[in-house]
Amino acid sequence: MNTETIGNWAGLVWNALNEQGVLGLKQVKKATKLKDKELYAAMGWLARENKINIEEKAEEKEVYISLV
Repeated sequence: MNTETIGNWAGLVWNALNEQGVLGLKQVKKATKLKDKELYAAMGWLARENKINIEEKAEEKEVYISLV
C-alpha cells in the first residue's frame, strides 16, 4: 500500500459521494467495492484534506459521510 494507491481509493470514495450525496459506510463500501481497510484509508485521506464530513447518528447506529 502506498500513497498513490490510497489516493486512488480516495478518488473512488469522492466520486461516489459526489454522484450520490450523503451515504452510510455500507453504501460507500458497496458503491466503491473497497475492502474495510481500503475504505478507512481513503476516508482518512479525504478527512485530512477537509473534503468530507463524517457524522455518527447514535440512534441509527450508523456513520454517514458527505462532501464538504
